Amino acid sequence: MPGRFDEIEVGQVATLGVVVVDDAGLKAFCAAFSPSWDVEGGAPDALVYALWAKLDGEAAAGWPQTKRLGVDALRFMRNPPAGELLRGRMTVFAKDPVGEDKGVVIAQHDLLDEAGRLVFSCLTRSVFAR
Repeated sequence: MPGRFDEIEVGQVATLGVVVVDDAGLKAFCAAFSPSWDVEGGAPDALVYALWAKLDGEAAAGWPQTKRLGVDALRFMRNPPAGELLRGRMTVFAKDPVGEDKGVVIAQHDLLDEAGRLVFSCLTRSVFAR
């Protein structure tokens, strides 16, 4: 999931996988990219985005997605602590055919914590093969 453009349905939900906010990774990220961030406050927004991008990239590697056109409407709801398991999902909002060989898919991506609370979300526009 998802399949080729014509197989994708509006409302369809794809699992992006799971990732843990690793304590050592959190400390290394903060030391390198956000030295003033207190790791006791959880993962900074930039790390949350990087964790989502990792899940998205791994999931999309098996899809007939040929290009990511945009990532918009980023929402950071909370900073998950070290050890937190995050679950990614993608929900198809709309799709639009573009010629005979491709189409654009608009989707919302969410990262949820172990309690099912929203941690991060964004909208994407991607080109899929038909």
